Amino acid sequence: MQTEIVTITDVNAQQEELRRAGKILRGGGLVAFPTETVYGLGANGLDAEACARIYEAKGRPSDNPLILHVADRAMIATIAAEVTPMAEKLIAAFMPGPITLIMKRKDIVPDRITGGLDTVGIRMPEHPVARAMIRAAGVPVAAPSANISGRPSPTTAASVLRDMAGRIPMILDGGACHFGVESTIVDCTGPVATILRPGAITREMLTEVLGGCRLDPAIVGAKVVPKAPGMKYKHYAPKAPLTLLEGDPKGMPAAFRRTVRRLQQEGHTVGVLASHEVVTALQDLVPQELLADYGPQGDLLTIAAHIYEELIAFNDTPADVLLGEGTTDKGLGLAIMNRLHKASGFHSLRI
Repeated sequence: MQTEIVTITDVNAQQEELRRAGKILRGGGLVAFPTETVYGLGANGLDAEACARIYEAKGRPSDNPLILHVADRAMIATIAAEVTPMAEKLIAAFMPGPITLIMKRKDIVPDRITGGLDTVGIRMPEHPVARAMIRAAGVPVAAPSANISGRPSPTTAASVLRDMAGRIPMILDGGACHFGVESTIVDCTGPVATILRPGAITREMLTEVLGGCRLDPAIVGAKVVPKAPGMKYKHYAPKAPLTLLEGDPKGMPAAFRRTVRRLQQEGHTVGVLASHEVVTALQDLVPQELLADYGPQGDLLTIAAHIYEELIAFNDTPADVLLGEGTTDKGLGLAIMNRLHKASGFHSLRI
């Protein structure tokens, strides 16, 4: 199969290209597309056979649920059996945007989407290309991230092509993603909102709207039945094993120097994903091609936008071990640390 990349810069002027993408989706094919979080791998969300092709293309376990992406509020009503007052508040506050709501599903939603659960994740992306494509398809679009399962999620069309070349017919290129980490997933089916996956809509933002919310135990590594993507399996991992260093930011440069020296003495080729402050301190120890600067310490939006692409880039280097710098678990930092913990298999060193 030849994979075509179609660059979309103006959704109004490029309706023909979007109609082609919609036709592929309605016909049971797959299309990768940009969102404000990461690139998604889309299929007709009401077609079980089409959704099965997502699992095949990604090598994704079939009990890992998929999110249904919608273009507008009216499309939510076609797939949600109930929109609770809690869900209505979150829709009004954050949609379109980087949030996914878990709601009771209608029978029209295939079991293949939900992993056999009676709930479904629903998201209305903010990216104009994503919503225009969904409108062109005329159906909710099921979409996980557009990468081989377990690898870091792509935030550019080039990274999608690296994993999906020859596996899908079309990639819509809408530029680099803004946030760089997947949507916040909130379970709205219980008495209290529960964050199943942290993202750019933070716990603090949700609490301001709802008066409170809780974190699911799976976020810190507990084993649970997965109600949403990313809860059960190791995710976001580069090929080389990753260890996180966590603790006082001021002590990070010295801690990294000690750890890098030890690993190099053991014969390892060490790659480092860290802040500008740490990378600067390692210039004399680590070759430039093995240093990934994810931004200044504390600049969470910049860090989130860079961690996946930097992890992907290490796959093309000789690094056989990776060290990553942890950050705060407040605000967007909760999502960053969730992804880094998943990528490292919860392997961390406290400094």
